[in-house]
Amino acid sequence: MDWCRYRFRSSWDLPAAPSRVYDVLSRAEDYPRWWPQVREVRPADDDSGIARFRSLLPYDLCVSVRAQRRDPAGGVLEIGMAGDLEGWSRWTLRAGGRGTRVLYEQEVVVRKPLMRRLAIPCRPFFRANHALMMRGGRRGLEAYLEAV
Repeated sequence: MDWCRYRFRSSWDLPAAPSRVYDVLSRAEDYPRWWPQVREVRPADDDSGIARFRSLLPYDLCVSVRAQRRDPAGGVLEIGMAGDLEGWSRWTLRAGGRGTRVLYEQEVVVRKPLMRRLAIPCRPFFRANHALMMRGGRRGLEAYLEAV
């Protein structure tokens, strides 16, 4: 088993139409407005940028991101990542539940040296940290959609 490889999957039900949720999720530069653990997003151009994350554990993750797929009709947004995390993440949106069923999937390999050194003993903490981040994202996005 590669202790530095992670696969995550989260499902959210949001009270808004898929097109509205897609519009919000497609504006990555606005994520810090509604997602507390996304500390910074700096666009480089229309398809790439730098993002910095920090959840409960006392470290930041910095990644360069590049759009790989934008499909408003299919409800899919996908990015590739390099830096402290290397891999991809994807949003898939479908009508359902209270308005939109959101599926977030991510597959990454950790490249941050400290996290690699602590991979085995701290893996449960890293996974819990990610779960807290996703909970913050869901709550923040739901509140943002209701306020805007």
